[in-house]
Amino acid sequence: MNTLIFRTVAPVLTALMILFSVFILLRGHNQPGGGFIGGLIAASAFAIYGIAYGVAAVRRALWFHPMSIAGAGLLLAVVSGLLSAFTGTPFMTGLWVYPHVFGVEVPLSTVMSFDIGVYLVVVGAISSIALALEEREGD
Repeated sequence: MNTLIFRTVAPVLTALMILFSVFILLRGHNQPGGGFIGGLIAASAFAIYGIAYGVAAVRRALWFHPMSIAGAGLLLAVVSGLLSAFTGTPFMTGLWVYPHVFGVEVPLSTVMSFDIGVYLVVVGAISSIALALEEREGD
């Protein structure tokens, strides 16, 4: 299914899906969504791009090896959980800081960093599986 229309629409669709996956990631805990669903949407976007342009194009678009992305996400998720142990609270307790950036108070939490870690794990793992299957099918 490598038509001209699909190859023309795939980059736009991929960009929109990545943007939507980040939106789903960021609205995570207060409404439906989060790192897992956002990661699945992003991995689906890379799969669509791969169907249109091939595995090599997806690997160039990702910049890093997919398993490195998954490993970085796992490290971020574990560190987010361990930070609470250093403050004397139970494991995986959400911690909040409120830094001022350009005069605006920005709430940051370990909950969000955990969700970002899950997002990266899902994107890396699913993309790695999809790319491996596509490379094998191409042989």
